[in-house]
Amino acid sequence: MKTVRVRVAPSPTGDPHVGTAYIGLFDYVFARSRNGKFILRIEDTDRTRSTPESEQAIMESLRWVGLQWDEGPDVGGDYGPYRQSERSEIYRAHTQMLLEADKAYRCFCTPERLTEMRDRQRKEKLPPKYDGRCRELKPEEIENNLSEGKPFVVRLRIPPHGYVSFTDKIRGLVQIATEQIDDQVLLKSDGFPTYHLANVVDDHLMEITHVIRAEEWISSTPKHVLLYEAFGWEMPQFIHMPLLRNTDKSKISKRKNPVSLLWYKDQGYMPEALLNFLGNMGWSFSDGREIFSLDEMIADFSWDRVGTTGPVFDITKLDWMNGMYVRQLSPEKLTSRLLETALAGRDVGRERLLRIAPLIQERITKFSAEEFDAMSDFFFIGADQLEYDPGLLAPKKTEPADVAPALQKMRERFDALDAWETQPMEDAIRALADEIGWKAGSLFMCVRIAVTGRKATPPLLESMVILGKDESLKRMDNAIEKAQALL
Repeated sequence: MKTVRVRVAPSPTGDPHVGTAYIGLFDYVFARSRNGKFILRIEDTDRTRSTPESEQAIMESLRWVGLQWDEGPDVGGDYGPYRQSERSEIYRAHTQMLLEADKAYRCFCTPERLTEMRDRQRKEKLPPKYDGRCRELKPEEIENNLSEGKPFVVRLRIPPHGYVSFTDKIRGLVQIATEQIDDQVLLKSDGFPTYHLANVVDDHLMEITHVIRAEEWISSTPKHVLLYEAFGWEMPQFIHMPLLRNTDKSKISKRKNPVSLLWYKDQGYMPEALLNFLGNMGWSFSDGREIFSLDEMIADFSWDRVGTTGPVFDITKLDWMNGMYVRQLSPEKLTSRLLETALAGRDVGRERLLRIAPLIQERITKFSAEEFDAMSDFFFIGADQLEYDPGLLAPKKTEPADVAPALQKMRERFDALDAWETQPMEDAIRALADEIGWKAGSLFMCVRIAVTGRKATPPLLESMVILGKDESLKRMDNAIEKAQALL
């Protein structure tokens, strides 16, 4: 039995796309489940848009989510080069093979002539395809054109009649009439291959056994099948994954959803959670669970649980899943993740953060600086830097004039505590609330505003323990001054 060999083949023409991680995940999982090889190939034949920076970002992003390839441009392998821009001679040699076998032909039509042809087809409501003008050029015509230096492309000679078919591992038999297939350009006038030629040649020479890609490529697969047949090569197994969809069922796009892997990294999503989320896109675990590790997915993987309905890429669901992963971390790992992501480059002190992190663990969904600061920035400023509306100090159904006296008494009770611990503080608050006729919740909120400057925070008393007695009392003093302005 052949060793399973699969590849993910992104184009380095922009930010790394979340769809690359989606397809790469299923490539990786399938390869690992069959003791096969996972290959990264860079399809950079678009010379005007491909950049080294984009290629580097693709590799860094795939490594970030946890998909490490066995062969690729940076790690090498026996089937390289793994950049298509470095394989030009290979494509030209294979194009010549097709020309000599009369499976392809040179097309000398000018861009102007092709534009006129397409305009005419539109007006006559004909399907857009090459009209075959150069299909049957005589050898002397070809030689004359070549001697005159006329530019040309090389097109695949599509049979005018009949059908081409292939079996998709998920979708079953797919068949299309060859009359609907254009004489596809294989080699451009600049000598560089099109996607179709490079894709097929590379997959064959790299001994790819399973081509896993998004369903949008189904319409191109018949062209690839015809190329395999033209070369006389054995075809790989084709597997077309369902497209990721927006919540309105449209194809995922940056207009409605962030699609850059860099965005998810910058926003503080955990790579394990993102892979888990993508693993639920179109595939289901055998026992129906939604939370699973990469290793668990590998152990349970089967193509028969991949559906054809486009899965919805719902960021709200991703936030929930990421939060589940956050809450599974130990305090030490949570602290390390925060320092590596949300707090990268900031001097907050690991030991102090180790005490704060468990307080916010149930309240954050991802490791973003925005979420962290919104929940806990009051820990890292002095009493004089705490700013808030004094009106927040007055709970509902209380008289503003009663706030300053209540805070003063509360400050005195806190100062008198022998142990700066949560239980004595809670007892003091509840006892004073009873004495002054306030609800305990109202006094807790008043103290919360005084100490943190906000209505929603991590657990108040635990936060005050971390702040320390002196700092907490300073904040109470400032709050008393602010409350006096309410009189």
